[in-house]
Amino acid sequence: MSVKIKLRREGGKKKPFYKVVVIDSRKPAKSRYIEKLGYYQPLAEPYVFDIDKESSLKWIEKGAKLSKTVKDLFKKAGILKNK
Repeated sequence: MSVKIKLRREGGKKKPFYKVVVIDSRKPAKSRYIEKLGYYQPLAEPYVFDIDKESSLKWIEKGAKLSKTVKDLFKKAGILKNK
């Protein structure tokens, strides 16, 4: 099974809220996810990015791919060291 760590959009119209989830890459974005790792609120001042670092690193070690946006957020949070 190939898995990805990506953002899942929640919230209302013009009020996005994202869950950071581990999901099978072959499934649609709104399908059932394997594990929720955290959340991201881009409209908050400053933006809010809360993540479970240990679980994230565990999934990355298992071979989970990161979406571009999640990779950028992980770098800003200091989880990834320029990978």
